[in-house]
Amino acid sequence: MANTGLHVRVGHSPDPDDAFMFHALTTGAIDTANRSYEHVLLDIQTLNEKAKNCEYEISAVSIHSYPEIADDYALMNCGASMGEGYGPMLISTNEISIDDAKKSTIAIPGLGTSAYLALRLALGDVEVEVVPFDEILPAVIDGKYDVGVIIHEGQLTWEKEGVNLVLDLGVWWNQKTGLPLPLGGNVVRRNLGAEMCEILSNDVKLSIIHSLEHPDAALEFAKEWGRGIDDDTNREFVGMYVNQRTIDYGKEGRDAVRLFLKEGQRIGMIRSNLDVDSLVFIGE
Repeated sequence: MANTGLHVRVGHSPDPDDAFMFHALTTGAIDTANRSYEHVLLDIQTLNEKAKNCEYEISAVSIHSYPEIADDYALMNCGASMGEGYGPMLISTNEISIDDAKKSTIAIPGLGTSAYLALRLALGDVEVEVVPFDEILPAVIDGKYDVGVIIHEGQLTWEKEGVNLVLDLGVWWNQKTGLPLPLGGNVVRRNLGAEMCEILSNDVKLSIIHSLEHPDAALEFAKEWGRGIDDDTNREFVGMYVNQRTIDYGKEGRDAVRLFLKEGQRIGMIRSNLDVDSLVFIGE
């Protein structure tokens, strides 16, 4: 019987780091045998929702949302977005204290995002409003919201935009735990079978390695998704979230994921019946 191959849909965010990571798969720069890849670009909150319906074979998801889909998807041991002493930032229109921020309605990029879980771990129960991630910084600048949590390249551009930093959640987490802050991960659908999950995970890993070894073309491609950022900002942002940790979580990265989820269980934001210690990372 002829092998017709496998068409793999990859859901990921329209951001420089994801574009860089998947550049080789997008352009066919690496050999994926009879596996073809289609890229579906959606914001992370939408990807979290799509994963609940098992929509794509591979998807980027928030670590916060992973427990909801853990029965259907396995975490890859590659493709992590982790804040190594940096991460989502709580910003404000005017200089305010953390206590004042707690009393405000905070614009967040989604209830399923890791940024929201990190915010709740740091500040407790706060009032939030979901706003598309790329509209939060402009909304705070315009005074529509006094406080917001920014992700992606806004973490590098906020200062020149004239807003104030209230708290870097990646710094807060690192000081609390000594670990990187787990934000996003790649998952693969379990019903493809254990062997194919390993193969697809390896394709993603090889794509990441290819971009890190051939950064110029991948960075040029990534810049298209940077919402007007310059070359230096593009390179810095991609370097923050695509690095050795992205090729392999490492023990420290896997420990960070488990602790982040356990902390979520502690405050009732992660289902308590998930055995976090038994999580398996494909390709570990």
